[in-house]
Amino acid sequence: MKVEEIAQRFESARPRLKAIAARMLGSSADADDAVQETWLRVAKTDATALENFDAWCTTVVSRICLDMLRAPRTTRERAWHVEPWRDEPVDAAADPADAVAKTDQVNVALLVLLDALTPAERIAFVLHDVFGQPFDEVADALGRSPEAARQLASRARRRLRSASAPDRGDRRRERRLVDAWLLAAQQGDLDALLGLLDEDAMLHADYGSSTQGLSGASEIAAQAVLSARLAAHSTPVFIDGRPGVAATFGDRVVSLMSFDIVDGRIVGLHVLADQQRLEGLTL
Repeated sequence: MKVEEIAQRFESARPRLKAIAARMLGSSADADDAVQETWLRVAKTDATALENFDAWCTTVVSRICLDMLRAPRTTRERAWHVEPWRDEPVDAAADPADAVAKTDQVNVALLVLLDALTPAERIAFVLHDVFGQPFDEVADALGRSPEAARQLASRARRRLRSASAPDRGDRRRERRLVDAWLLAAQQGDLDALLGLLDEDAMLHADYGSSTQGLSGASEIAAQAVLSARLAAHSTPVFIDGRPGVAATFGDRVVSLMSFDIVDGRIVGLHVLADQQRLEGLTL
């Protein structure tokens, strides 16, 4: 193949490579970076000698994703995927891959579950169960034997099935806590807010041009009292599969806040108020 032909082949493969990377990484921006790195490696390789160009590209982008997944999580940006709050039960016997196959969008609930897998399990599951890659190719991507790749995918499948049915009781308790938070913030009820927060709770807010960090229930509750107007215009949602709220004015989302809840107490809050990243987001 000539250089022009190689470039054309890669551009044809780019949408599929990005889909694979997005499902592995849970971030469109990270997926773009992985695909671009794949192209750089293609440019440094004698692609004319490759017997299966598409399979080779799949292997390369998978290995790049594997390296990214093994990197510290702090280097990867939160996705901030927003979904309506739903409490419908999930069929525990359903194949987790079906949730991904039904849509071109990355399924948020599944991504949250995928975070519980090891990087190798995640790669094996996404390549084989979601994209139908044979285990020989999955093994190449992981640097393992086909049998080891098969075992990784099987283990991932079992772990996803065991975790894929949320406890409706937990969801109801989380919803009551979120509703209580919004009511207390609207009413400026400092004692009620303190009762919802863990003593060592942490808050991190991203405003785009600046960030803010608060430590301890007292500081966070005091800040929440000052946000009564936002609370009055907020609605419960799921953010990256976790309980949260979205504040809106008109049709515009002005902030998102997700909660980390442990044993009925809020231990962490994550706020996105970067208007550039929120632009175009609707509920």
